Amino acid sequence: MNLEKVIFGFFIVLALTLNFGFVYGEIDQPHHHPALELFAAIVVNMMATGVKLGDRSQVGAVLLATSLVADLQLIAAALVWTMAVHVTQTGMQPSVMASIVSLAAGAVLANIVSVVMLVMDTMMLRR
Repeated sequence: MNLEKVIFGFFIVLALTLNFGFVYGEIDQPHHHPALELFAAIVVNMMATGVKLGDRSQVGAVLLATSLVADLQLIAAALVWTMAVHVTQTGMQPSVMASIVSLAAGAVLANIVSVVMLVMDTMMLRR
């Protein structure tokens, strides 16, 4: 067993599950989407991006691209949250929460693409 591939897969799948956990729930209900879970999703997605930096294959380039998309979407979601709560002081209204969750859902889609590509790449390897 290759420890590097285990760590690589671990971070990719953990990024997806944390992100899905944040998105899961009613889209406009702030109590269904904790800020700490969004923070954890951002941190783990960035760690997954770091792990993907070493792969120089074509698949690695696409995996890195999907990870960067997920990072960008999650950071945008955090910025919308920060703007609503601390800058404009509008608070966590249903429309704001829906925007945050929609951005995070885009990151979920990017993470799903990463996991599917990882599984496909693994299945194509021959022993």
